[in-house]
Amino acid sequence: MSSPVGDDAVNPLIDDFGLHIGRAMGWPPMAGRAAGVLMLREAPMTMTELQDALDASKGSVSETTRLLMVSGTVRRFKQPGSRQYVYEWRDDAWSGCLQHQLEQTTELLTLAESARRRAADLPERQGARLREMHEYYTFMVRSLDALLEEYKSSRDVR
Repeated sequence: MSSPVGDDAVNPLIDDFGLHIGRAMGWPPMAGRAAGVLMLREAPMTMTELQDALDASKGSVSETTRLLMVSGTVRRFKQPGSRQYVYEWRDDAWSGCLQHQLEQTTELLTLAESARRRAADLPERQGARLREMHEYYTFMVRSLDALLEEYKSSRDVR
């Protein structure tokens, strides 16, 4: 396989991304490798180019790019004059990733609020667990929101 970024020395780095980012994010290794390929690539890539770079099927790459877009790290768009989509690492990928985490945590806070309201008829131990869940997700949403704003501010300064 030729290097997706034009430098054969980069392939071990891409493999590291597959292993470490994939594991840390709960993604399959293919998604971590795709993240590495797109992050280190200068120009956007078509689905076919990604398939070739990752030595993967269209279905696998399609699922992988969907996961990366949902996570806030990759964007898909059509270049002017082209009918096919291309994929690229977002310039604000880390903000996008943190925004995605905030959205997921907010969804869990909504669940915790609903569960806590319905906990009145539960035994004390179960009710305490639901209260703790609510407190935890309230704390996490507040903290992630503040962290995202702080990160965006520090990024704007640079």
